[in-house]
Amino acid sequence: MIESELSLFRQLIHGANNIVVFTGAGISTESGIPDFRGPNGIWKSMRPIDFSDFVASEDVRRESWRRKFSADVMATAEPNSGHRAVAKLVTLGKVGFVITQNVDGLHQKSGIPQDRVIELHGNANYATCLSCSHRFELDQIRESFSVGESVPYCTECGGIIKTATISFGQAMPERQMHLAEQATLSADLFLAVGSSLTVYPAASFPRVAKQQGAKLVIVNNEATDLDPICDLVLHYPIGATLTAAVD
Repeated sequence: MIESELSLFRQLIHGANNIVVFTGAGISTESGIPDFRGPNGIWKSMRPIDFSDFVASEDVRRESWRRKFSADVMATAEPNSGHRAVAKLVTLGKVGFVITQNVDGLHQKSGIPQDRVIELHGNANYATCLSCSHRFELDQIRESFSVGESVPYCTECGGIIKTATISFGQAMPERQMHLAEQATLSADLFLAVGSSLTVYPAASFPRVAKQQGAKLVIVNNEATDLDPICDLVLHYPIGATLTAAVD
């Protein structure tokens, strides 16, 4: 990284009173979690399951749980230096909220309080009933599914159980979207990290922050459509870049 870029990044962080960090899959690839849309992304080799298909077919639900338990890298993943740098900014009082498109829970695992993390696409580390919202731990479901691939149903109401994530075709969570909007409008520095900024409506938040007068910084391995309107763009490894700026 060029020293002048790092110096400007540090100045922007130092001068901000309310930073909002917006993270995508790129911050977690250094923890061994593959992204979805990159050159080697999951969707290149595996078609995503649409929410309507999941609800309509027990066979599709069985396939979904089969995928989940056959390669659940999120279950053992640990936060990397990028997550820890963001957590440090939260501890220092610089970051009010972390808005994330990720479902891996690594921001919370890095030490950020749950109420400071806004999960736009849910969390893959537990499951909920689509009818009554009762929570189920994955170990419980994994144990029963391992015997004949038995598709789980809610023990409270008999409803369909699904990982607590937002799937293709599923409505975005209203509360989280509202919280993210409010956080974005209050930011004086908006830091977008590891996101291709192509998935809407989530990707609209950096643009809204800029329009409201916040400084906008993007840290991402590849170019994004919002690069031209940024105050600073850093196309470098995320963990090392954030660590250098925060330490």
